[in-house]
Amino acid sequence: MPNVRIVTDSAADLPKMDKDRLGIIVVPLIVTFGNETYLDGELDVETFWRKTEMVHPHTSQPPVGVFDKAFASLVDEGSDVICITVTSKHSGTFNSAWTAAQRFGGKVAVFDSESLSWGETFLAQAAGEAARAGKSLGEILTLLEDLRNRLRIFILLDTIEFLEKGGRAAKFISIVKQVVRFFNIKLLLTMKEGELKLLGTANSFSRGLLRMEREIQALGPLERRAVMHIRCRETAERFARSLAAKITPPLPEVPSVETGAVLSCHGGPGVVAAGAVLRRPS
Repeated sequence: MPNVRIVTDSAADLPKMDKDRLGIIVVPLIVTFGNETYLDGELDVETFWRKTEMVHPHTSQPPVGVFDKAFASLVDEGSDVICITVTSKHSGTFNSAWTAAQRFGGKVAVFDSESLSWGETFLAQAAGEAARAGKSLGEILTLLEDLRNRLRIFILLDTIEFLEKGGRAAKFISIVKQVVRFFNIKLLLTMKEGELKLLGTANSFSRGLLRMEREIQALGPLERRAVMHIRCRETAERFARSLAAKITPPLPEVPSVETGAVLSCHGGPGVVAAGAVLRRPS
């Protein structure tokens, strides 16, 4: 096994094949429906959405002890550990992991992805590949900082209901919610230093997708790109095909994936999002 092991949280939506192939440990966040509490991943997708029709879901960070247990098992086997978490600006997960890491001195480093879903996934995959290639803890952290600086996320919301009830973007939701509801305006969000920010608005979802496409085109040459969605696969796949044809350099395809419960709790159905990694300047 590599001398460095990677831990992440379930907000990353990391595919099982990558967990197994790269030996990445995933610590589940907690999903709550009223008095019912589940570890992220315990509910299948259809059951999760049936429950949202009755009770709005909420998420919370894993307890410190869960991270402590994960770190201890890896350190005991002689590994250094890098834990990559969902952005600390919208979750207490980083703080839980950081608190647990203090018991292990320099053996465990906690890295704030300043991202979510595919953005966090991309960083975890890159760290796992680097660890498998024999890179040191310091080398992988340097790589992660570089990738994080070149990572961009855009999110188009069909509704603000879930984001408003989740309370994770109260700063701008309180300002725009009346206008959004009255005129049925769609919000386009981005992430700045790990925090969701309002990038713009559109008077229809299709125009919002065009705006997001233009924003991605304006980034210039890209190293990676992907599309995410919540309960709108066909729309996301059409958008991914359009990106594949228009973004430099063109690719045969842009992957399109559905996010898991963590982002779904806050975005709600109808979200289409895109992740991009700027090409490193030559």
